[in-house]
Amino acid sequence: MEKKQWGHFGYVVAGTSAICSIDDNVDYWANGWRENTPRWLVDYGNDIGSPNNNFMLTGAVYLSGLFTKNPKLRRTGVLLISSASAAGLLQQVSKRIIGRARPKANVGKDVFDPFHIDRVFNYDSFPSGHVMLGFTNAYAIAKHFDNPWVKAGLYAVGSIPGLARIIDRFHWLSDVVFSTALSIFIVETIDKFLDTKYDKKYNDKRKNKNVSWDLQVTPQTFGVVMRF
Repeated sequence: MEKKQWGHFGYVVAGTSAICSIDDNVDYWANGWRENTPRWLVDYGNDIGSPNNNFMLTGAVYLSGLFTKNPKLRRTGVLLISSASAAGLLQQVSKRIIGRARPKANVGKDVFDPFHIDRVFNYDSFPSGHVMLGFTNAYAIAKHFDNPWVKAGLYAVGSIPGLARIIDRFHWLSDVVFSTALSIFIVETIDKFLDTKYDKKYNDKRKNKNVSWDLQVTPQTFGVVMRF
């Protein structure tokens, strides 16, 4: 891992730790609008982040590229499948090691039951598999486009699973934030590896692109900044 990447990882860990301190507050605050959120939106977030639906989507993208002989689309399919597989494996292992209680367990944000081979019911909150699968798809597909507004729209759609999981009390805000950041890291890492395997690169303009992402951490804020 490069020095800059270690720096970003440190920001993510520090930011996640800071957000952990307000997890209970956000869960309580969500009670004020939880019932008013359209159910179709929440259902979409839960469904699109599920493993079965995720691999149906990623497989469809790859097969479309294969049958249409479109190398860009095929590469996107490979990126989607590889990123989803890596994210899925990582989150399954992490859940069992960390064993964080879900909000719906009603025992608080700081309760853990770690180091289990089998997942323990309501003690598998961190990280969020739905968020990781949903956002890796959105982030990987967005790399296919240059328009920043299209990218922003895809990122917004990819964030719906995180919102849904908070509303249904499956995850804390810090689970969602960390899982989103980890998704970006996974996609970028695999994409750079694929650059060495494919002659045709849909992201050849990487060095000249006008859109950049950075982590911003201050005593009052933590977030991901998009500049374009």
